Amino acid sequence: MKLIIEPGRAARNYWGDLWRYRELMYILAWRDLAVRYKQTAIGVAWALIRPGLTMLVFVVFRRLVGIEPGSVPEPILVLAAVLPWQFFSAALSESSGSLIGNANLISKIYFPRLIIPCAAVATSLVDFLITLGMLALLMLWYGFAPGWQLLALPLFVLLAFGLSVGSGLFFAALNVEYRDFRYVVPFIVQFGLFISPIAFTTANVPERWRALYALNPMVGIIDGFRWSVLDGSTPLDLQAVGAAAVVTVSVLMVGVWYFRRMERSFADVI
Repeated sequence: MKLIIEPGRAARNYWGDLWRYRELMYILAWRDLAVRYKQTAIGVAWALIRPGLTMLVFVVFRRLVGIEPGSVPEPILVLAAVLPWQFFSAALSESSGSLIGNANLISKIYFPRLIIPCAAVATSLVDFLITLGMLALLMLWYGFAPGWQLLALPLFVLLAFGLSVGSGLFFAALNVEYRDFRYVVPFIVQFGLFISPIAFTTANVPERWRALYALNPMVGIIDGFRWSVLDGSTPLDLQAVGAAAVVTVSVLMVGVWYFRRMERSFADVI
């Protein structure tokens, strides 16, 4: 068998290679999960402790500022917002540093580098699915059952996944070229926590500011997630959902474009 190396062959076959190397994505994701859970004292419980503590903090915050409780128990209302936010924030944090963390692998062999940030997002998705069980138990405790709106839940999970992948690809590429961005991502995550509707709902935002507020794509994603799992008890702002979809697609396209543009230099720069 004769192997012919041609200029530009890797670029022409990139997306085909991405499919052929899909097992590498599974291996990297499984490795990260094994390290995260097998080498910790509390294992999978750590995935539940973080959203649980965050939920308690925001429930206390709601009561301190005097936000009136509605028809949905406050712990469920807050946790239903914490879960998609923590999925996005964890996926962004993990994927943005994933190339630096796998520098030895990148510098030694060829494979589509896009696999590495995607594997990091997939790992965070597993954490998210585990925490969904926590929300289900809490809803069972309060006797709060979801309705037909639950059928729309995969759509909002897909939006969160796409936003995580697009943002992760963009910042992963930036992090290789400019190492200062490893300090920027935690700031973005922290700032985003406070400008997302977690302790409150979009209905608490003055109407004149809602269009501007909806430019944060997590607003539409969190509102949609709540609406899906809470039997439509919280309002669904279609304008915010539409804005989230447009921003997510835009971020994903820009992230893939910038990552592919910078990918050739990763092995030399990293």
